[in-house]
Amino acid sequence: MSTPTRRILVVDDEPDLVEVLCGALRYEGWETRGAGNGAEAVELAARWQPDAIVLDMMLPDFDGLEVLRRVHAARPEVRVLFLTARDAVEDRIGGISAGGDDYVTKPFSLAEVVVRLRGLLRRAQPVSGPSGAVDEAADTEDVLTLADLVLDERAHEVTRGGELIDLSPTEYALLRYLLRHPRRVLSKAQILDAVWSYDFGGQAHVVELYISYLRKKVDHGREPLIHTVRGAGYLIKAPHA
Repeated sequence: MSTPTRRILVVDDEPDLVEVLCGALRYEGWETRGAGNGAEAVELAARWQPDAIVLDMMLPDFDGLEVLRRVHAARPEVRVLFLTARDAVEDRIGGISAGGDDYVTKPFSLAEVVVRLRGLLRRAQPVSGPSGAVDEAADTEDVLTLADLVLDERAHEVTRGGELIDLSPTEYALLRYLLRHPRRVLSKAQILDAVWSYDFGGQAHVVELYISYLRKKVDHGREPLIHTVRGAGYLIKAPHA
């Protein structure tokens, strides 16, 4: 049975850039469509149902965050790679906190966009049951647990102390990777390779941002499970372990 062709929607108000990006993505074997403003992007996303969207932050009618909000209201599983002309922390945090999965800063290389999209689409694929967890992070075929934190693969849900935690697809993938390696220090390079599927190359800030947002959702108001090992990376462990 053949794998369905992935659909990528490219949204930017620069027609030449849309054309170049669509051409590069078609070369990878993906089907593409382009949109030049937010309203067109939302309408096309509803009608064409893409697997991922390459989305410019700044559009002539409403911004990329509003496009993401409207698209995710109907299809929260759609992956979003933001394009931003500025490398300001506020831009990156805004896109991630709104539910975006990754971002690239203009000017960017086409190869970087392709690699980032491959990572997003890979995370959209079902994964095999987790393995390798021990002791307090015991897992079954479909469930990873650590103290009162539970990640249910089958239901695609995360709870802590019985309370449902709403995670973006990338936050979910990051937490799943941490839970599969409890009490093990994971470097930023390892996390980038496992969760984003591209080599470490000055992109440490991506990991830092997602760890920060994951902590706010998983650890806020509770005993922390996610820890920083200065100069080495991150690990997840039960309290007092």
